[in-house]
Amino acid sequence: MIPVLSREQIRAFDADAIARKVPSLVLMENAGRNACDVLEREMLGGAAHGKRVIVLCGTGNNGGDGFVIARHLRLRGASVVVQLAGARDKLSADAKTNADAWVGLGGAIAPLDVKFENADLIVDALFGTGLDRAIEGDVRAAIEATHSHERVFAVDIPSGLDAQTGAIHGVAIHAAHTVTFAHLKLGLMTPNGAACSGRLHVVDIGVPASLATEFAAELLEPSDVRAFIAPRAVDAHKYRAGHVGVLAGSPGKTGAALLVGRGALRAGAGAVTVATWHDALPSLQSRVLEVMTASLDALEKPLIEVAASFARAKRAIVAGPGFGTDERAATAIRALLVGYDGNVVLDADALTLYAGRAAELATVRAKLILTPHAGEASRLLGITADEVDADRFTAARALAAKSQAVVVLKGAHTLIVAPDGRTVVNPTANAALATAGSGDVLAGIIGANACNMHPFEAACAGVYLHGAAADLWSGGTRHRGLLASEIADLIPTILGQLDR
Repeated sequence: MIPVLSREQIRAFDADAIARKVPSLVLMENAGRNACDVLEREMLGGAAHGKRVIVLCGTGNNGGDGFVIARHLRLRGASVVVQLAGARDKLSADAKTNADAWVGLGGAIAPLDVKFENADLIVDALFGTGLDRAIEGDVRAAIEATHSHERVFAVDIPSGLDAQTGAIHGVAIHAAHTVTFAHLKLGLMTPNGAACSGRLHVVDIGVPASLATEFAAELLEPSDVRAFIAPRAVDAHKYRAGHVGVLAGSPGKTGAALLVGRGALRAGAGAVTVATWHDALPSLQSRVLEVMTASLDALEKPLIEVAASFARAKRAIVAGPGFGTDERAATAIRALLVGYDGNVVLDADALTLYAGRAAELATVRAKLILTPHAGEASRLLGITADEVDADRFTAARALAAKSQAVVVLKGAHTLIVAPDGRTVVNPTANAALATAGSGDVLAGIIGANACNMHPFEAACAGVYLHGAAADLWSGGTRHRGLLASEIADLIPTILGQLDR
């Protein structure tokens, strides 16, 4: 896994490098030069010569990086204009040194100007990871003016994006590419980070990345997922592969149950049985082939006994999609959680049943994986969805601690958080997943994994596979029209790619 650092951790990383006698000016030079290499390759067709570039610099060290980039672009034949947000006497020491070098070599420094029409490229070096206040005035106007320009390159982090939380400080740069230095930052691994950063690149600053001994989160890699998935034995049979029980579906919502089952089977479950309400069963049974079905309320037994009995022989359970939130649904979910000691994926309606009562989940026998989106997480925590999105890392950790469950907080850069606070960020997925039933398939995939994996590993692998299927379908060009069932059907291909 790849470390992801908080604001304080990246400051400590830089300070440690300087304490080891690596001058801060050397770090800035390396950062700017390496950023220029990416910029030239990705946005100037491999040749800066003759291109017109505007570099927007702030007065802090991010602006210093911008002056280094400007100098290297000019050395490579580009026509460069530097615009400074602020007075030269406000420049940080290292930024001033590089500004003086820029001027000494014949460069000019102009004030901010919102006229960018003739530029082939705009470089954003206004604010770095230290920004924690709203952007106003001329700087805000300049950032807003960049929004009509398609070719914007951000240095370290798009200006206006909070490096810690991913919040937008009034306005933010929308970059086509972002180069970040030494390590990924938390704010980049959020929905706002994904929207503002474009394609993300990490470059070194001339010191080993391993100097960072503490990190706030980790980014999944394919090798991690490969390690979670054990090879299937040659003498395996369907129940050894894993029997997933599904409590899902209700009249008008049987499709949710079917998608859970399809996701589970495509991800490697040997068998799936869906238990649903008697009034939903005819619709469900008319559409199933590989999935088995059971009724929760047709027998002359108390619902609590039926639900507990259904769960007993299952390797893992998925509960909630399309299940309803009435008293009978609450009774069945409660019976499952107190009577079953295996892995349970709680999704959708099952999460709504515990709105404002997340702490109760810490008392059940089952080992839980919760899969909320921001709205469901907000209801569990008793806060607003906006508060969740304002700091997704803190919200997900709070929910995991309160429920003592593994939490999968869905969204652009889905987070997987363990009860002890360990946090993993998923690198796969795209906007094509904004389709009905996508979450049901994810719950099924995680349920299949939970037959043979620790809950945290099952969640990590499931989220990665789900997103990778969408990426494969998209091919980087399509972001509309994906069906949830198609996500499930691509999982064996992704598993095959991991095996190779």
